[in-house]
Amino acid sequence: MAGSTYGTIFKITTWGESHGKGLGVVVDGCPAGIPLSEEYIQSFLDRRKPGQSKFTTPRKESDTVEILSGVFEGKTTGTPISMMVRNENQKSKDYSEIASYYRPGHADFTFDAKYGFRDYRGGGRSSGRETIGRVAGGAVAMALLSALGIQIQAYTKSIGPITCDMTRFDLNEIKHNSVCMPDAYAADKAQIYLNACMDNQNSAGGIIECIIDGVPAGIGDPVFEKLDANLAKAIFSIGAVKGFEIGDGFAAAASTGLDNNDAFCTDADGKITKATNHAGGILGGISDGTQIVFRAAIKPTPSIAAQQQTVKRDGTPITISIQGRHDPIIVPRAVVVVEAMAAITIADMMLLNLGAKQDTILDFYK
Repeated sequence: MAGSTYGTIFKITTWGESHGKGLGVVVDGCPAGIPLSEEYIQSFLDRRKPGQSKFTTPRKESDTVEILSGVFEGKTTGTPISMMVRNENQKSKDYSEIASYYRPGHADFTFDAKYGFRDYRGGGRSSGRETIGRVAGGAVAMALLSALGIQIQAYTKSIGPITCDMTRFDLNEIKHNSVCMPDAYAADKAQIYLNACMDNQNSAGGIIECIIDGVPAGIGDPVFEKLDANLAKAIFSIGAVKGFEIGDGFAAAASTGLDNNDAFCTDADGKITKATNHAGGILGGISDGTQIVFRAAIKPTPSIAAQQQTVKRDGTPITISIQGRHDPIIVPRAVVVVEAMAAITIADMMLLNLGAKQDTILDFYK
């Protein structure tokens, strides 16, 4: 199977299945000398692990990470960093029935069409558990970016019809509710909505917004390696993502040039900046030095207990009700996954940027 590697210089290769012995990632191209520990990686993995609230799958997994290579005496060595999380609570028998039919909203049919074979236990490589490797690799990228003063913060913007009111925006609130919303009032309403979905054996989707601060101007390329295009690819590679927009996004289509253009100005220190940020921090595929803002639309969890229509592998129509342990909403656990893929993209493109100007090369090698 191709397509499990992402990145050019700073790259990750994820491996493993939902019901195999474990999952993990190999990070290549990471510079030597970055402080890194299992405890640091674990702090990111703990944000996506299951069983943290009634709105996540009850599957109990510690998701304990092991660093197998690439770190010595608490610092990266410049060699490939291999990390693994062992599966501890597989219940493969919960999925034995679905081997004979295709679940609506899942990759069952497309896997069969491509490979003529599929691992039906929780979706195999298509499972959301694959994101363990992304989060571990993203944590390494975060360590590199943090040393450069770059901060990445994602949060739940909306769940179903419930959207955060940005006049009540409080990042600290994310830690105090189970839906990762920076608006306590909206979080309460979202939880009521989710309870109703669960009572109806249904699921919900939502939108994750991500803010990146500290990226200098000049990162990205103007044609096929645009920073926004690569962010879009990275975020779209997350299984549940069905939409991506940056800055004003689709709202820009209803705007005019006068409204949508960001006027350039200088700040109190005389540095060139913008009066507004409709572009979301990227112009012509290259960072402009202002805050990068993008959003990802997450579909409702396709595994629901309500009855659905589908067919068996031979085309026979049947009615199903999916059993097993599933998240009624993916959004809160996907927040850290979005941060991870953004971090990997930014880290990779900043390393690629080192060869953009002769002055940079001369400064490094003199």
